[in-house]
Amino acid sequence: MKHKNVDHIDRLILKSLQRDASLSQRELADQVGLSQNACWRRLQALNAAGILNGTTARIDRKLLDLDLVVFVMLRTRHHSKDWLTTFRRHVQTIPEVVDFFRIGGDYDYMLKVVTRDMSSYDKVYQRLIEAVELDAVTSYFAMESIVEGRPLPL
Repeated sequence: MKHKNVDHIDRLILKSLQRDASLSQRELADQVGLSQNACWRRLQALNAAGILNGTTARIDRKLLDLDLVVFVMLRTRHHSKDWLTTFRRHVQTIPEVVDFFRIGGDYDYMLKVVTRDMSSYDKVYQRLIEAVELDAVTSYFAMESIVEGRPLPL
């Protein structure tokens, strides 16, 4: 890793937290072979370095009727700083966009959209195209989730 002083123990801590962020400090310390105080100090250092940046829960989207996953590929002719700022801000206001990447290749951006159904996706699509001019929008609909939300390879 590029961050300073991330050693084997730090990686063990990160791996454990990726598997289960609800571990108590005692459980985490036991898993990585540290005292509670040493584990706490390392957690504080990982937080201060920005390596750890919050704790989230993994939610089963299907149990909440969020059955449709769409990968949206976008191409634009506009690459000015102002256009990009407007576009980024706009996309971040759409809660169904769960991942957002600038990419290389035939398209400029890729979004992962999670929503209930096709009608709900159409509303997302309409919101997406209302704020900025886009050259092409192509949607790929996921048929099956084989692996989703995997931990980072530490």
